[in-house]
Amino acid sequence: MPGLSILRQGVLSITPILERMIALGATSVSAEEIGIVFNMILQNQVSDAQVVSFLTLLRSTNKDRDPDVVARCAEHMIDASSGVNIEALCNALEWQEQPIGNYQGGLCDIVGTGGDGHSTFNVSTTASIVASPILRMAKHGSRAQTSKSGSADMLNAINPTAPRIDAINKDNITKVYEASNYAFLLSSNFHPKMVHINPLRKKLGIRTIFNILGPLSHPLTSAIEARVIGVAQKSLGPVFAEVLTQFKAKKALVVCGEEEMDEISCAGPTNCWGVTEGGDEGLQSEIFQLHPSDFGLTTHPLSEVCGGEGPEENAAILMRLLRNELPRGDPILDFVLLNTAALLVTSGACEGPDDDHVITERGPGGGRWKEGVRRARWAIESGEALRSLERFIEVSNHLL
Repeated sequence: MPGLSILRQGVLSITPILERMIALGATSVSAEEIGIVFNMILQNQVSDAQVVSFLTLLRSTNKDRDPDVVARCAEHMIDASSGVNIEALCNALEWQEQPIGNYQGGLCDIVGTGGDGHSTFNVSTTASIVASPILRMAKHGSRAQTSKSGSADMLNAINPTAPRIDAINKDNITKVYEASNYAFLLSSNFHPKMVHINPLRKKLGIRTIFNILGPLSHPLTSAIEARVIGVAQKSLGPVFAEVLTQFKAKKALVVCGEEEMDEISCAGPTNCWGVTEGGDEGLQSEIFQLHPSDFGLTTHPLSEVCGGEGPEENAAILMRLLRNELPRGDPILDFVLLNTAALLVTSGACEGPDDDHVITERGPGGGRWKEGVRRARWAIESGEALRSLERFIEVSNHLL
């Protein structure tokens, strides 16, 4: 392997690459070389000291913001995931196909990079549940890393019966979709190669390329039809858009609130990078801004959408929202509606057939954002979002 030498059985030295990066800078190492080293790290073939050095150098040289590097590393993470039988899964999805407008019934996800420091309510997870009566959701998430309540923590705190998200794995995920429109894919269950890496990341104590890769390493990537990904820094927007283009993503929206938050902001403008299929022209990308007014909603300061002090309080807020107990205009409800609507629009579910109820008005990026809010409200007010979560809880608790 070029630039590498055997250190001891089962462990390779990446010293030549590290020395080049130190002496010559970022341009001295190609995305392909970085991808090779990254895969070796996933396979536990590199010493802990060199892993730490490599991750630190990627950050200090800004190589972890290079779209080609991010794409290669994300590809390796997906390849190293648990190995879901995608063909069997897609066959099950096709059997239950439910096209709505331009949405063809594929899997969808809404997720953020985290680390924006705003400590807002678990809006992506809640939005994924609200969208699930309309879209088939594959929510990829984890336990808290930097926040008080991660997506998995909130779901685990649901009373009186929580879903058994720890029980969902590559062997039974298809069974989940045979009974439910919703599934939560706990990252640790689907990325077993990360077991030896996560302790090093915690000891290192700084954000690394792994923090960027989370939303791009969905283990069911090849079955994903639509996704909304939030990034905590505006500079990452075009990086993610380019990576998704390289991945040939069918429908995607990358968002970054003007306050540098990895959600669509309820407080003001949100920067957006849309990636869509353009027919014979291939993938097309568009840059635009969204504002709560484009959704027919008012603004709320971020201080009003901070949620609870921990998972139990956030789970209680989630259940109140799903039971339609939050009044119209409630800041957290509006925050969830914004983000749910963005996913519904991105999926194509808000496109025709038109009837007397459909809001056909288009906003930035050509999206029917107000129609997205109308459909999100229906999911809550009809009780369908709550029933969707209940079906998921039931099937997950019956897994062996």
